[in-house]
Amino acid sequence: MAKRLKFSSLLLCVLCACNSSENDALKDMTYPVISGEGVEASPLECQIYYRGDTIPFTYLLTDDTELGAYNIEIHHNFDHHTHSTSATECPMDDSKQAQHAWIFNQDYTIPPSQSSYIAHLDIPIPEDIDPGDYHFMLRVTDRAGWQQLHSVAIKIK
Repeated sequence: MAKRLKFSSLLLCVLCACNSSENDALKDMTYPVISGEGVEASPLECQIYYRGDTIPFTYLLTDDTELGAYNIEIHHNFDHHTHSTSATECPMDDSKQAQHAWIFNQDYTIPPSQSSYIAHLDIPIPEDIDPGDYHFMLRVTDRAGWQQLHSVAIKIK
């Protein structure tokens, strides 16, 4: 009987702990925010970069509860597709086939318990890539799994 009581008590504690975590996750129903407020945001729409140089990346990431991670993706836009996160239209080169296009895709973890984080990196641009139109995409995910996307068109010469 004593073993059964101890097991029941232990099981109840575990279930309560799980419910508490699930309830906390359910409380966060808000997307994280990507902002240039208070920082010199970069890259911005239509900026031009050069092969062999770097792209200075800086944005403010915030969440009402807790941030989780962010991802940076850079890929060519030689076919003129869109991700529709900006109303700005940049002058584009003629469509072309990629020969040696640059694809960059990297995940970054945000330290625990952060609701505000300035993300900053210097991303080297390879010298041997196709010049032209590219998309710079930033995705931020909070601890509850909500995600926000920010995409800008850039040009690499």
